Amino acid sequence: MIERKAKNKVLESLRKNPAIAILGPRQVGKTTLAKSIITTIKDKTEYFDLEKESDFKRIKDSELVLSQLKDSLVVIDEIQNKPDLFPLMRALIDEHRIPGRFLLLGSSSPHLIKQSSQSLAGRISYIELTPVNILEIIERIDRKTHWLRGGFPNSLLAENDKDSFEWLDDLVKTYSERDFKALGLNVMPRIIRQFWEMLAHFHGGIWNASSFGRALGASYATVNKYLNFMEGAFLVRILQPFFINVKKRISKAPKVYIRDTGILHYLNNIADFEQLWGTVLIGASWEGYVVEQIAQYLPNNVGLYYYRTHHGSEIDLILTKGLRPATCIEIKFTVAPSLTKGNTIALQDIGTKNNFIIYYGSEEYKQRKDLTVCSLEIFLTKYLPEIIINE
Repeated sequence: MIERKAKNKVLESLRKNPAIAILGPRQVGKTTLAKSIITTIKDKTEYFDLEKESDFKRIKDSELVLSQLKDSLVVIDEIQNKPDLFPLMRALIDEHRIPGRFLLLGSSSPHLIKQSSQSLAGRISYIELTPVNILEIIERIDRKTHWLRGGFPNSLLAENDKDSFEWLDDLVKTYSERDFKALGLNVMPRIIRQFWEMLAHFHGGIWNASSFGRALGASYATVNKYLNFMEGAFLVRILQPFFINVKKRISKAPKVYIRDTGILHYLNNIADFEQLWGTVLIGASWEGYVVEQIAQYLPNNVGLYYYRTHHGSEIDLILTKGLRPATCIEIKFTVAPSLTKGNTIALQDIGTKNNFIIYYGSEEYKQRKDLTVCSLEIFLTKYLPEIIINE
């Protein structure tokens, strides 16, 4: 059992909102988290798993069943399997509006967000459950293993790397052959698997829909549709460019990352750390890993961007408050990091006073007055909270 950072957020939200939706990819731990919350509350609760035929039948007469549970916390797992519940829940909430009536769990479904936002607007709060963050597991598993296997609990906690790889194989096959279609992406499994693998080889690159379209024999619009769907399914992170008023041509296309490094490594046929160490992907993999670990801890009022000009100036990450850049972060897979000329020019362009290099080592030191070198763990625990609160 991994104690998830989202648990307190869900409990707090249950004290304020009539409905809460926990969203995230399949097998990320939503059901385990919900059952932990039920145990913590120790109050009236009722649990329905809509992938179980018995529970689906039990809630067949939805209005009768749910109206009798008006003073209970009703947990509905895999809510996307019964979308007709959304307007009913809106009516029941309006009749008896108290906090903590419904806890809804959805497996990587963009449609769930659309359905519930239309029916439950002003009545629901959304919380994303991400794969396990390094800070949630750091006392049990080392960073190298977490980076290799990713944050899905069954992969991360496998007996060995071979078992982890086999579990990821099952996960990717299930998504490709069943889940994507069930979630509304009506594409041949072979095509979407090929697209996913292309994204994994392209990980950390600047998006070029035309080249993806040519490789797949699909239109510009079609491959953009695939990408947006996978972002909505919490499997891909799209990082937009940051624009400032400088007289330079700035890259306008987003960068694309596979969010979970376990899936990334599986799609690149990397089964252990020795193979990862020997691949040209390692730098991009480390960059994406750091980006995702930071992104998981950012509140809604902090933006995440990259910066690159056609003159060679670039920075991997910019954290913003509103329209103002708060800090710049360069990510280096090395134990002796330094800024390139392009990094230095980018810092001058952006003008932030407190910047970082996050590297693969474990030490912390000042490289110059406005630049701190530190590990990912030190940045997450020591500096990121200060940036979020103070900047």
